[in-house]
Amino acid sequence: MEEEFQKNVLGEKLEDCSSQPLTGWFRDGCCNTNDEDVGLHTVCAKVTTKFLEWGKKVGNDLITPHPEFGFPGLKDGDCWCVCATWYARSIKEGTACPIYLKRTNEKTLELIPIEKLKKFAIDLS
Repeated sequence: MEEEFQKNVLGEKLEDCSSQPLTGWFRDGCCNTNDEDVGLHTVCAKVTTKFLEWGKKVGNDLITPHPEFGFPGLKDGDCWCVCATWYARSIKEGTACPIYLKRTNEKTLELIPIEKLKKFAIDLS
């Protein structure tokens, strides 16, 4: 990473997303990213059953465990760094789940405008 820390979509220090289950492109609990992360695993989502079932149906199965990759499989209420590309698609298809802006990497803004993200934010005071 170029910086000591990466920023969230609000321009602040990126907060941790989840350690149970352990998430992130680097499996560091945070939605940090780099140039090798082509899917941009940068949106800290609090996944819902609706979002998970939609993802499985359209080819992004986050329900089935894959222990060989250290992936436990997700259930309703888990927090996870989801791909910005998939999250953008879920918004279009009406299946988007709640997200944490303070835990979502600023790189997400390359694909999804902040106005759209704010509609699903659960950490705006």
